[in-house]
Amino acid sequence: MRSVSAVNFSAGSFSARARSQGLTWMLAAAIVLLQYPLWLGAGSWLSVRERAREIDIQQALNQRLQARNEGFLAELGDLKQGRDAIEERARNELGMIAPDEWFIRVVPASSVQSGNTHE
Repeated sequence: MRSVSAVNFSAGSFSARARSQGLTWMLAAAIVLLQYPLWLGAGSWLSVRERAREIDIQQALNQRLQARNEGFLAELGDLKQGRDAIEERARNELGMIAPDEWFIRVVPASSVQSGNTHE
């Protein structure tokens, strides 16, 4: 048979062990709650990585557009400086022919034989 002190000792041991496990579970829950914003919250590592990727894509697009704008600015400078650039553009894009010039179109022989004059 057990003595009264042995029963009290085992009940105290159970109580201490339950408190210890409860404290362990509380600490584990606190760690999980503290880790949640780091991994899944608004400023999480995953969203930071996604934003960094979006920034890289936008910077690449900005560089392409910057190069295009610099080309436009160079062309604008040419157009502002002289008549030659304007005339060249009119000839190439609009088919301009000056009053004292002759326009001669050379058609390849293969298109004349096939009857296709619209190239």
